[in-house]
Formats: sequence, C-alpha cells, structure tokens
Amino acid sequence: RSVYDDQPNAHQKFMEKLDACIRNHDREIEKMCNFHHQGFVDAITELLKVRADAEKLKVQVTDTNRRLQDAGKEVIAQTEEIIRCRVQQRNITTVVEKLQLCLPVLEMYSKLKEQMSVKRYYSALKTMEQLENLYLPRVSQYRFCQIMIENLPKLREEIKEISMSDLKDFLESIRKHSDRIGETAMKQAQQQKTFSAALQKQNNVNYGRNMHLGRNRILESKNEITLKRTFEDEDEHEEEILTAQDLVDFSPVYRCLHIYSVLGDGEIFENYYRKQRRKQARLVLQPQSSMHETVEGYRRYFSQIVGFFVVEDHILHVTQGLVTRTYTDELWNMALSKIIAVLRTHSSYCSDPDLVLELKNLIVVFADTLQGYGFPVNRLFDLLFEIRDQYNETLLKKWSGLFKDIFEADNYSPIPVANEEEYRIVISKFPFQDPELDKQSFPKKLPMSQSVPQIYMQVKEFIYASLKFSESLHRSSTEIDDMLRKSTNLLLTRTLSSCLQNLIKKPHIGLTELVQIIINTTHLEQACKYLEDFISNITNISQLTVHTARLYGLSTFKDARHAAEGEIYTKLNQKIDEFIQIADYDWTMSESDGRASGYLMDLINFLRSTFQVFTHLPGKVAQTACMSACQHLSMSLMQMLLDSELKQISMGAIQQFNLDVIQCELFASSEPVPGFQGDTLQLAFIDLRQLLDLFMVWDWSTYLADYGQATSKYLRVNPSTALTLLEKMKDSSKKNNIFAQFRKNDRDKQKLIETVVKQLRSLVNGMSQHT
Repeated sequence: RSVYDDQPNAHQKFMEKLDACIRNHDREIEKMCNFHHQGFVDAITELLKVRADAEKLKVQVTDTNRRLQDAGKEVIAQTEEIIRCRVQQRNITTVVEKLQLCLPVLEMYSKLKEQMSVKRYYSALKTMEQLENLYLPRVSQYRFCQIMIENLPKLREEIKEISMSDLKDFLESIRKHSDRIGETAMKQAQQQKTFSAALQKQNNVNYGRNMHLGRNRILESKNEITLKRTFEDEDEHEEEILTAQDLVDFSPVYRCLHIYSVLGDGEIFENYYRKQRRKQARLVLQPQSSMHETVEGYRRYFSQIVGFFVVEDHILHVTQGLVTRTYTDELWNMALSKIIAVLRTHSSYCSDPDLVLELKNLIVVFADTLQGYGFPVNRLFDLLFEIRDQYNETLLKKWSGLFKDIFEADNYSPIPVANEEEYRIVISKFPFQDPELDKQSFPKKLPMSQSVPQIYMQVKEFIYASLKFSESLHRSSTEIDDMLRKSTNLLLTRTLSSCLQNLIKKPHIGLTELVQIIINTTHLEQACKYLEDFISNITNISQLTVHTARLYGLSTFKDARHAAEGEIYTKLNQKIDEFIQIADYDWTMSESDGRASGYLMDLINFLRSTFQVFTHLPGKVAQTACMSACQHLSMSLMQMLLDSELKQISMGAIQQFNLDVIQCELFASSEPVPGFQGDTLQLAFIDLRQLLDLFMVWDWSTYLADYGQATSKYLRVNPSTALTLLEKMKDSSKKNNIFAQFRKNDRDKQKLIETVVKQLRSLVNGMSQHT
C-alpha cells in the first residue's frame, strides 16, 4: 500500500530494488550449484557403473521368478482349497450358532402346540410369555419368527375363548349339581350335630357317673353303646359322603382365573363370574309353584341354595379375589331376604302340621349348615318363630277336628267299669280321684263320660306336638316352657272352648247331654293342674318360677259350663213352650172339667223326670234350672191368659185354668230339686195365684181398697193385667147371656163389672200419667 500510496516514483524505485534483490539470489544459487556439481557428476558416474550389474541382476531375478512361479502353482491350488474349506467351516460354524439360537425357539413353540393340544392353557400362556420375552427377540430377523409373533395373539384369544367355554360348562355343571352338593352338605351338618349331641350326652353321663357312680352305671353303659354306634355309623358313612370338591371339578374356574390374570383381564373375568352367579342365584331362589305341597319340594329348594353357597364359600377360600367376603355377604343378604319372603308365602299355604314340622326341621338343618360355613342365620330363626305361630294354628285346626270327632262319638253317659283292670286303664289316661267311689265295689260308674280321658290325652298329645317344634331352636328351657304354656292356653281357650260352645249349641244335644257336659267340664277343670305339672316335667321348669305362665283352663271350662247351664235353661223353656203350644182350652166353657189339663200333667211329669237327672249337677245349677223353668211356665200361662188374640174368657175357663195352676203349685211344693228354702219355688206362681184368686172369689172391693198398700192381699196383681182379663170376661158375659138384662142378678153383676172396669181404667190411666 505504501508503494502505491507514496510518491509517484515509488513504484519504479520498488521495482529497481526488487531486481537488485533477484540478482543477489541468483548469484547465491549459482554459487551453491557450483559447490555441488562435482558430487552430481560422481553420482552419475557411479550409476553408469552399476548399470551393467543391474541388467545382470534383472535377468537373474526374472529367471528366479519364473522358476518360483512354476514351483508355487501347486501350493497356490492347495492354498485356495484351504481357503475355501476355511470359508465353508466358518459358514458351518455360523449356521450352527444360528441354529442353536433358533432351536430353543422352535422347541418352545412345539411345546406350546403340545400344551394347547392337551389343554394346558395356563402353561401355554407361560410358554408364550417366555417366547416373547426371551427367545423370539434373539431370532427376530428370521421370517418364521415373524410368523410366530403374529400367531401368538391368536393363540391367546383362542385360549381365552376355550377357558371361557370351560367356565360356562362349569357354571352349568354346578347349577345342575347344586341340589346334590347342598343335600350332601346338609347331611354332613346333620351328622355333625348328631355326633355333637351324642358327645354332649356322653359328657353329661360322665359327669353323672362322678356324682352318682353306683346308680347310673347301667345308664352310662347304655349311653356308651349309643355313642359307640354313632361313631361306627360316622365311620361307615365317612367314605360314602362326598364333598363339594368331589362332586364338582373346580379346575375350570382356577384355570380360567389364572389365564385371565396372566392376560391382564382378571377384573373382566371376576365381573363376568359374579354376574353369572348372581343370575344363577336368582334362578335358585325362585321356588316352584307347588313347593308347599310336599316336603320334597322344600328339601330340593333348600338343597339348591345350600349347594350354591357352599360353592361360593369354596371359591372364596381357594381363590384370591375372585369373590370376596363382602360380595358373599351381600349375595347372602339378598338371598336371605328372598328366602324369608318365599317361606312366608309358601308356608302360609301349609295346612298340615306334619308338613309344617318337616319344614321347620329343614329350616333348622338349612340354617345350621350355612351357619357352619360362616353365614349369619339369625333372621331364619326369627322366621321360625313366625312359622311356629302358623304351626300352632295348623295344630289348633287339626285338634279342633279331633275334639269334634271325640264329641261326636261320645255317648254322654258315665263310664262303666266292670273290674279293677278297666278302672286302672281309665285312671292311666285321666287323673281321676274320688275316695268315695274307690270304696264302692265293681261294677261301678265314673261320673265323667268317655270323652273326658280322650280330651285329656289329646291335650297332652298337643303339648308333645308343640314341643317337637320347639326342639333345635336354640332356646332356653324357660322360653320353651313359656311357648308350650301359651300354645296350650290357645288350645284350651280358643279351640276346645269353641268346640264346647258349638257342641252345646247343637240341636241334637238334649238336656241329658248338657248335664253330662257340665259334669265333664268340671272334671276337666280339675285336671288342669295335672297338665301344668306335665309341662313342668317336660321342660324341668318349676311352676314356682316368677315368669312361669299359668293355664287358663279354669276360665275355659267355667265359660263352657255356664254356656251349658244357659242352654239347659233355654231348652227347658223351649220344651215348656212346646207343651204350652199343644194346650187346647175351651175359653167359653161354662164350668171346669174338675181336673187339671192333660198337657199340663205331661209337662209336670217331664219336668219331674228331668230334674231327677240333675242330681249330679252342682246344687245351684239344678236350683236355678228349676226356678227358671217354673218362672217361665208361670210367665207362659200368664201370657196365655193375656193373649191379644183371645177375646173372651168364661168363668168356667178361669176355673179350669185355676186347676192347672194348682198342679203347678203342688209340683213346686214337692221340692223337685232339693235345696230350696220354704216356699221359694212356689213364689214363681204368686202372680198367677193372686190374679186367679181375685177372679175366683170376685173380691174387687178389697183389691180396689187395698191397692198400693204393702199389706195388700193382691199386691202382685197389676191393674192393667186385671183390666185386660176383666174386659175379656165382660165380652164373654155379653155374648153368652143375651137375656141377662131380664134377670136382676145378671144385670147387677154386669153393672159391677162395668164399674170395676171403669175404676181399673182410672187406676191404669193414673199410673200412666204418673209415669
């Protein structure tokens, strides 16, 4: 830049200096060449000398090479062969190495195919896993490996489908075999319960042996024999009884669970299994419409349910997570609600107590079996108390029929006993005690009829039948005692009382039968204390216990006795009405026949014979019946006189009627039933007597003068009654005495009647106004 930028001649000066520098360098080069030139000449000279030797050497080398080439041809051929063999050997080694990698893959795939063919699907899945993770990555570059990789998912799907098909077959199998599984489980539970009971009994015997060794030696040996037989029976049936695992092959479930778990679809499998089992549970819990008709229907129903839950319990304990305790508890609660509803509905159709009892026993075995598998069954025992009430109802219906049959077959006569043996037979059936009767010689008669010991025995049979239902309910003796007493009270107060009431109301039951019924109820009432002792002996609960209920038989038989007494009074009155209805008075007769009417004498004879039958009745009953009959007879006779359809009555008819009343009074005074004081029975006819005396003696002045006074001779004569009867006589006098107006006495009498009628009417009107 300085060359171009400085003075104008700077470039020329630079070129001059550069040329000078070049000339200096040329001189130095020339000096150096001159210095080395001699060496170069010497070297050329040496080369020229070597040239001839080099030519000679070249010839020699060429010849040697030719000779060497000819000699090495064979070596080259062998060397090439060696090289080829070495390459082949290397290839073989490579192939061997690759085959050693492929052979395990092929062996595993062959093993996989074999496992598939023999249905070892879980092992096949494990083999697939090894192939995918360990073997196939080593040989993934080969085409056959790609084919295998593509086939493995298909094989997995095939395994899933096959295992699911096996699971469906398994579910169908347990559905078919659930009743058999349940029946086996229930049988095992029963045998276990029997064994436990026998063992407990043996323990009690051993305890008793320690306390009373000498006395109980025979009893102990008997119980040991019983327990030994129980053990032997258990041993004999031990091999015959099959478990759920023996009846059903659970391997499809395990296999399918493992397969789906390995495939990562365990949750899908669990949901499917639970869903299917819920459907099966609904089918199992659906009863047959005719299940209530036979015990086999109930047994099959319970067996299916037990079989279902035995399988679920087995699955719960042998698998992990397929079903859980929460799931089984939820399923059981749902099933229990359905079972209780079904049993309530179907048991309500059962009218046979034996079938209800069988149902109870099945429910107990059913509950004990499932309780042994850990399922809560308290609600089932609560249901049994409801069924117990229904069982009692069916028992009451059955015993109602038995009581009716006994009453229908009874002859309502005292039981004749010809000898001591017959007497003891009756006493063995009914607790009868009568020291006075014991002193009498045979033959003799017991006061009750044949129905009394039969009723007593049937009540005891009812207690036994009620006790059967109380067994195995896991209740205390006090509760069982209370249940027995309550059911027996229902039998006495409702069933037997109703049968007695219906019996008493039956038309064909006459007075003799009613009297015997009263006697029977008296003896049955006295036997109630023996029934209480009978219940106490069964339950070992003393009657002195505070909470022990009492039997209500006393009130039952008292009510029946009162109803029979009332029916006696009613039938007596009906019989009196029948006699009264055949009375045929000639109300216009001029004078009486001089003797009592025939119908009345027949009536009195009937009453007299009837009251003789009442000798076995309590005194008050006979007296009340007699008084009631006399009062009804008096009232009926009074109504006959005052009948509105009767328009006229002559004095002769009054006289005839008076003769009949006299016979009634004579009957009353004859004391047809002992125990009346004075003329108490005659007072039943006092109204009739005073009325007839008034008309017979025609003492109207005394009646009218003393009316209203406590000392009146005709105190029981009502003015309206006297007026009605007097008007009937007045009309009769007018009709029968057409010419009475021509006779002074008749005219006076007619005027007197009219005057008395007016005075009686004024009395009646005064009484009505006062009222």
